[in-house]
Amino acid sequence: MELSFKKYKSKVKGCWAGKNAGGTLGAPLECLRGVFQVDFYQQELKGEPIPNDDLDLQLIWLNAVEKYGRQTDSRILGEYWNYFVVPRFAEYGSVKNNLAAGLVPPFSGYVNNDYRNSNGGFILSEIWACLAPGYPEMAARYAYEDGITAHAGEGLYAEVFCASMESASFVESDREKLIDIGLSYIPENCGVAKGVRAARECYHAGKTWEEARKRVLQEVPGGFGALGTFRENMAPDEPVGESGWDAPSAIGIVVIGLLYGEGDFGKSICIAVNCGEDTDCTAATVGSLLGIIGGIESIPQKWLEPIGESIKTCCVYTSDWVNFQIPKTVDELTERILTIVPEFLGWQRCRFNTEEAGYTLTVLEADQLICHDQYINPWHNRNFHATLMESPFAVHYDFLLYKVVLDYGREPFIREDEKYTFILKLENVYQFPQWLTFRWHLPAGWTVTPGREVACSLESWYCANGSEQRTFTLTPHDLTQARYDIVLEITSQGHHTKGFIPVVLYTDSRENVAAKEEAL
Repeated sequence: MELSFKKYKSKVKGCWAGKNAGGTLGAPLECLRGVFQVDFYQQELKGEPIPNDDLDLQLIWLNAVEKYGRQTDSRILGEYWNYFVVPRFAEYGSVKNNLAAGLVPPFSGYVNNDYRNSNGGFILSEIWACLAPGYPEMAARYAYEDGITAHAGEGLYAEVFCASMESASFVESDREKLIDIGLSYIPENCGVAKGVRAARECYHAGKTWEEARKRVLQEVPGGFGALGTFRENMAPDEPVGESGWDAPSAIGIVVIGLLYGEGDFGKSICIAVNCGEDTDCTAATVGSLLGIIGGIESIPQKWLEPIGESIKTCCVYTSDWVNFQIPKTVDELTERILTIVPEFLGWQRCRFNTEEAGYTLTVLEADQLICHDQYINPWHNRNFHATLMESPFAVHYDFLLYKVVLDYGREPFIREDEKYTFILKLENVYQFPQWLTFRWHLPAGWTVTPGREVACSLESWYCANGSEQRTFTLTPHDLTQARYDIVLEITSQGHHTKGFIPVVLYTDSRENVAAKEEAL
């Protein structure tokens, strides 16, 4: 299937204009619980939108992709997050603390992060959809790399759900099919999927959106609306969930807006806002989805004229001496995405059109958009669901000669004389056998089994890359420091390239560990 340059450009611009509109509409009611009656902007806008982290943080990712292209991964995004993201509240602060302490993703999104199941992930999904239009699995994989930087669990699933659905929206316009596509990329028993099903069941049962909202808040209760609402002002049959567990109900509200809005842009974003909770995020996501589906032409001028073309930021650090440029308008953002997509997608998916300006994208057919892990090539030993469901303590490294997954098995806290076991998984990148040597660089007095230096073969098989797994158990002694930096060196005999894996471990007192174990 082909997507013309003109149509693609319209959809990208519609994405960001729709996000601006929804975020601006929802901003005044953020953090409030209740049923509201908003039917238009509540602010005096004077031709400019309200600054919103939902959009402006994605401008950081744009700069990262412009520099690193398809090589962009969680560690690159983590460095950009650590340097360019300004806020220090909720998951933003937890992640900055973790990254500054040397914890790499996915640890950065998991450790000491009470908001890992919150909404800061799915609000950043559109950039991956616009860079991978009509390729939802590709968008989902980059959303995964983004998501594990600052989230885990439901926060990660929410971003994958939105990114895959938004990418598919460049090809598919049926809202029900889009929801099916999004669900196919996440675990069917997760909270996000449960929230989606609750909203959908109410819609098909002929319930009102108000009834659907209540059902979602009962099925997957979040706490976001309670941040700005006194408990006595909340309905007693709408429970307040655990603080930070907000993505399931937020995605349920996104689906309510999408379904009950019946494709009408204004009606859809207003319903999302009138459900309360994280109103700027939910309405912005609904707005971006509809903007992609219908293109910029489908958004009524009634919603565009008051906010104009500009982009206003509030959460991005910029400096004149850093080569870091923030788009000032939706048009500029659109043009920059259009510029990098040919390189990002590759020549197989992008063909320049010599007869008219621009290029033509080759995208998947509508029936290929859903995740079909069960039909995967048996010689290809990784699928998206396997990656998504991986341990939050497994760190990926992609070296020239081999790929490595180092699974810590648990959080990176150690105690005196207590064993800590790592599982090392390797995949041969090239179809030639390799002989590897593993060398641990440890503090004096520490021991490791089966040894500080161990060798193994990494085979290669016809039509498949060979794989190998090794287990190492460290025992730390004489702990006098709060933090230890150790290194695992991997050498392939006959090759000059080495792989160095940094391992950061923190000393934890027995009292702290006991308290954590008791809490679990």
